[in-house]
Amino acid sequence: MDGRDLVRSVGVGGSGRAAQRLRTVRAAWRRRRIDAAELPRRGPERARVPGRVREVEPGPGGGLIRFVRSELRIVVAANGAVFWGWDGAGPQPSYALVASGPEPDPRAVLEPDKDGGWRVVAERVTVVVSRHGAVQVCTPGGVTLRREEPPRWWEPVGGGAARWMQRSAVAADARFFGLGGRASGPRLRDGRYRLWNTDPGRAFGPGDDPLHLTMPVQLVVADAGTHLVFHDTTWDGSVVLREGAEGAGSGHDRAGRCEVHMDGGPLRCWVVVGTPARVLLTWASLTGAPALPPAWALGYQHARGAFGSEQEVRRVVTGYQERGLPLDAVHLGGDHHDGHRVFTVDQDRFPKLPVLAEELRRDGIRLVSVVDPAVRPEPGGAVYESGAAVDAFVRDARGRTVRGVTWDGESVFPDFTHARVRAWWGDLYGERLEQGFAGFWHDMDEPTWCGAFGEPTLPRSARHALEGRGGDHREAHNVYGLCMARAAYEGLRGLAPGERPFVFSRSGWAGLQRYGGAWSGDVAADWPGLRASLSLVLGLGLCGVPYSGPDVGGRAGGPSPELYLRWLQLGAYLPLFRTHAGPRAGHREPWEFGAEVLEHARAALLERRRLRPYFVTLAHLARRTGAPYARPLWWAAPEDRALRDCEDAFLLGDGLLVAPVLDPGAGRRAVRLPRGRWYDTATEEVYEGPARVALDAPLSRIPVLARAGAVLPVRGADGGVELEVWAPAPGRTGGGLVVPDAGDGWAEPEIERYAVRRQGGRVVVTREREDGAGEPPYPVRVRGLG
Repeated sequence: MDGRDLVRSVGVGGSGRAAQRLRTVRAAWRRRRIDAAELPRRGPERARVPGRVREVEPGPGGGLIRFVRSELRIVVAANGAVFWGWDGAGPQPSYALVASGPEPDPRAVLEPDKDGGWRVVAERVTVVVSRHGAVQVCTPGGVTLRREEPPRWWEPVGGGAARWMQRSAVAADARFFGLGGRASGPRLRDGRYRLWNTDPGRAFGPGDDPLHLTMPVQLVVADAGTHLVFHDTTWDGSVVLREGAEGAGSGHDRAGRCEVHMDGGPLRCWVVVGTPARVLLTWASLTGAPALPPAWALGYQHARGAFGSEQEVRRVVTGYQERGLPLDAVHLGGDHHDGHRVFTVDQDRFPKLPVLAEELRRDGIRLVSVVDPAVRPEPGGAVYESGAAVDAFVRDARGRTVRGVTWDGESVFPDFTHARVRAWWGDLYGERLEQGFAGFWHDMDEPTWCGAFGEPTLPRSARHALEGRGGDHREAHNVYGLCMARAAYEGLRGLAPGERPFVFSRSGWAGLQRYGGAWSGDVAADWPGLRASLSLVLGLGLCGVPYSGPDVGGRAGGPSPELYLRWLQLGAYLPLFRTHAGPRAGHREPWEFGAEVLEHARAALLERRRLRPYFVTLAHLARRTGAPYARPLWWAAPEDRALRDCEDAFLLGDGLLVAPVLDPGAGRRAVRLPRGRWYDTATEEVYEGPARVALDAPLSRIPVLARAGAVLPVRGADGGVELEVWAPAPGRTGGGLVVPDAGDGWAEPEIERYAVRRQGGRVVVTREREDGAGEPPYPVRVRGLG
């Protein structure tokens, strides 16, 4: 932040906001002075590369390869994932992995290769190591998926963390996806992507990077196969990507390029190869099964930055009910807290919050509370006093409690990288449960404050426990939100063991899915913001976080009626479906936009309620397989290059294709269809893929297509489950999976399998059991016959 930023900060927004921004600027300068004094100066550096191979030591699943100036450990795990770590790095300690990681594959062997190199041969992958330290990942047939050049380190001469760089090459036709929540995507084009969880300080759109939830996870899709690569270090860094290009003939291709730069941390990596479904299944086995949201959280939810009072909450809920609009949850912003901010209620504006929560629950509506990590350091504050008693707050290198500026003044921050602090914080959610809250929305958990131009609230030199290893904020920053989500999830499991916790976070890291989902943060209320919303959800799904969603309608600014409606229609098919508005952006309930928008909004909300059994099924399947609810069109056909480049439509499970309207004034849009027969769910018109077709997209709906042969569990007119079956093409069969809703507890319902076939002019649906086929236990409605 320079003088120009200072002038801008004090000159915009009125004297009150200017004074607040001035405090923020001063805090930023203070942080930088602290870091200048307490962080070690890098000074002269010594460059290093591995050198030549000296010796090898075979071991379970691979072995240790020693070079002149480094050593490389390679292990193929029993689930097919490949780990390698330089300079003695092992899989643990890791914030991403569950437990101690998978067991080595005893069948994988380390053997000599040509030109003095070595290779590890396993069932699904072959890893070739050259005599100078290049690492090549190949299919069992010998096709190269990725080649890692020998790494480079820059070590401070006086000691300290070494920064490193790893260059890689992939196939010329490969496309890059992932790296967490990226507004420009989901396909990641040429550019530099920073790995540092950041609030951009304003409403963001496709050109903003980085955002709140970054992670060093790439999914690379090419003709030769799909692979995921994860560089397991939490330090600040960047990934530079350059897509390849195919030449006119053999030998003229330009390979795709990737450079990973890290400011510190171990140089260790996981690679998983296979189909997209197998890759995400293996990734989930490494980093943990996604948390299963309660069934109500798969419905429609509405948030405001500030409701202001219990009366306003009741007024809004009554507005939904009187207009016949489904509503499953109401989210209260920070205005329901008292002056101490967290885990305490403003008794003047919300005097009978438990009574309100019970009234809403009787109507099928849950209350969700915003929680952020900032604690005001005021004597008498219950949270501050209890935290100080257990030494919960982050300290600096001299042992003093660090204070950072947030939107309402100075705050202190719990050190969630300490197990004792997580236990203390998790117990605090008991107050929220007593007030009647059923879910929790984590905000500002990077931790940053949006008014600080994306500046972190904690200096990089601040000290953290890091599970007993000790370190500073450079290493802890990216996992701060992840550890806060863990504290909440584990605390809620202990406080209410019979109910599944509902936690979703703005920030996080690899493995966040173990504790809940994610939301977009302050996306801009414009058409590029709408497009960015879809990119974020698809990108996070490919990084293993299947439950996420944007602030429908945008967080800041006022969307036009058309934009609001198109956003709502998209949100109805995304995992987390939540409208949200800030205190200065209007209330934005659906009836605020006029009668026509209200009519079409009602249709979108009713369609989401109708599809909730399908979302329940997708949630259970995500927990068991790691597959995202919302998937790119190439999910089942990664070899289809045209689908790899399609970013404006997606698959919802295996059965539906959703083509949102992302441009103003559009009454029709082109849709790229994967192979097979597809039905327009509104008209039942038939289309054959692969093809590019033009579909009507009136203001009343967006194009949604069903795959021929799909079996979709939906909500029937009587409120029970029925099967919506789309007729298979003549001579073809179909089928689907259904996981019944077993409530919000921990029961693991059986996966029901259904088969569909044509028999003459009829469509026959049977439930497949081990003891033979039987009749479906639900009503069946066949569509697509005429």
